[in-house]
Amino acid sequence: MMKIYNWILFILCVACFGCSMKNNVLHGEVSANVMQEIYEEIKTPYKYGLILIPDNDSLKMDCPTVFRKDNKWIMAYFVFDGRGYETWLAESDNLLDWEIQGRILLFSDSTDWDENQKAGFPSLQYPTWGGSYELQKVDGKYWMPYFGGSSRGYERGLLSFGMAFTENDPSTVHEWQRFDKPIFMATDPDARWWENSTIYKTWVLLDEDKTTGYPYILFYNARGDSINPARGAERIGMAVSDDMVNWKRFGDEPVINHHKGISGDAVVQKINDVWVMFYFGAFWPTRKDHDAFNRFACSYDLVHWTEWGGQDLIAPSEPYDNWFAHKSYVIKSDGLVYHFYCAVNRDGQRGIAVATSADLGKSSLSFNEKE
Repeated sequence: MMKIYNWILFILCVACFGCSMKNNVLHGEVSANVMQEIYEEIKTPYKYGLILIPDNDSLKMDCPTVFRKDNKWIMAYFVFDGRGYETWLAESDNLLDWEIQGRILLFSDSTDWDENQKAGFPSLQYPTWGGSYELQKVDGKYWMPYFGGSSRGYERGLLSFGMAFTENDPSTVHEWQRFDKPIFMATDPDARWWENSTIYKTWVLLDEDKTTGYPYILFYNARGDSINPARGAERIGMAVSDDMVNWKRFGDEPVINHHKGISGDAVVQKINDVWVMFYFGAFWPTRKDHDAFNRFACSYDLVHWTEWGGQDLIAPSEPYDNWFAHKSYVIKSDGLVYHFYCAVNRDGQRGIAVATSADLGKSSLSFNEKE
């Protein structure tokens, strides 16, 4: 009888251990060994340099989003001209040499809610690391979440989450259609404590496995605070949707939170069974060495994230990025990793740069000597 009892106890212990291990995996407790393996896969120690720069110092370029269409690489990015953000496209054959094409989200000569700010991020790429990086359609359309607003200036006023879409080729220059009102606002009754001031970058992931119960997941960063919203930190949170049109906030807390400073601009890909979030940090109280830098975090369930504690993926170091090296978009193509980011120097000049996993030489572009 005692032997049977011992066997039952042993089986129960094994089952409990298995449940515990499963819960650990589901809750995103990614091991240090796996985090190190991911870092070795995605690191880009070689700064190639600037690949897109404004025509004059009064313009600023920001926030690259890179995708593939047929045999071309396409980059969406912002241009700030003093009035606000517009969204532009550039094109490349080799990910290093880029040609500006034109605007796809433009200022409005009206009293639209987003007349002076339209900062878009083409979304719904195949999320597989090293995959096709093509955009996917939903309901016959390509989709581009954006943050918009009516105030003039650099990210001024109440910024909110809107959605743009097109049935046309997303690699061609044409103005995307937009919903006539924002989807999320910091002033919504259900806005969470950390997003009650303003909303910034919005980016949508397709999760065909519906890990959260929903196929479409919006990662976005927002500013807010329970006591003083306007002086709160910037954090990353989630929303979910079944159809890309109707969205609801997911969870009560942000998924990345450093309590002070900025954590923002999440882009997520999947490496084997691990979701990898590329994002940037700035002005963290634990950091005194760099103003803005690119990091990553990993998860098994898209909700609970383990943050990398080692070396930055990108940090300020060169004359063109010695103030901010941030806002990343990372891809792998033909065995090479390309890390696109916004480079800002101490003179306030702002352009798009790239770093790579192999030494490809140096870019001929600089803020002072344009092609």
